[in-house]
Amino acid sequence: MELVDKIGVIYWSYKESTEIMAEKISNGIDEAGAKAILVNVVDFDINSIDSYYKIALGCPAMEGEALEKSEFEPFFKAISDHLIGKKVALFGSYGWGDGEWMAEWENQVKDLGAILFDKGLTILGDPDKEGRHRCVQFGKAFAEF
Repeated sequence: MELVDKIGVIYWSYKESTEIMAEKISNGIDEAGAKAILVNVVDFDINSIDSYYKIALGCPAMEGEALEKSEFEPFFKAISDHLIGKKVALFGSYGWGDGEWMAEWENQVKDLGAILFDKGLTILGDPDKEGRHRCVQFGKAFAEF
């Protein structure tokens, strides 16, 4: 498999909401003809980060409006230098608030020198049928970006 075909979908999920989003985004990537590699952040080999042409990162809003601190945030810091010039998509679910965590995360990714795909995809609570469809479409569009 060539580097240009491989898109990492790396996520952390507190409940199932962000995991469902990751699965549906992966489906969209595959439907677009690319190859999604779906990995929970706790199982991700940091040394493999450069083997991905593009990366979709998923994390729900935690503790109000922040990235999860014990597993996802350390992972994100560890890969930060590898995001320079890389195409990155962001996604996550939230339970309340207005999505401030996503806007901050988008700015953080842009400040690192990554090429941010669109606005991060956010879904309130568990993705319903329409939310799942949005995830598939997001994955397709990211694969074509």
